[in-house]
Amino acid sequence: QVQLAESGGGLVHTGGSLRLSCAASGRSLDYYAIGWFRQAPGKEREGVSCITNSFGGTTYYADSVKGRFTISRDNAKNTVYLQMSSLKPEDTAVYYCVTGASWGHSICGYQYDYWGQGTQVTVSA
Repeated sequence: QVQLAESGGGLVHTGGSLRLSCAASGRSLDYYAIGWFRQAPGKEREGVSCITNSFGGTTYYADSVKGRFTISRDNAKNTVYLQMSSLKPEDTAVYYCVTGASWGHSICGYQYDYWGQGTQVTVSA
């Protein structure tokens, strides 16, 4: 089993920055893809970004965040980060950290079996 704990959400003004963290426990994520989804009220869940395994892994960004968000992982800490800059009101959502080890049809070509509880990000106009 893998447990994921997100932190770093909050309230920020338009144009501001936040860094989300996701600490994993239970097993090493070296061979797992790990990423972030978000869901705003009344909207469908959106795959925001992901990074595949630790060994030269590739990254993915949704068009809506490309150039503004950066995903990274610290393997020693079993932690993934999402640096969010130039935030917009439309980035307001609950952000979920996810991870999985199996190929699938979701972002980065994986399926995500483990989800965190989510952290709220609110961007005021």
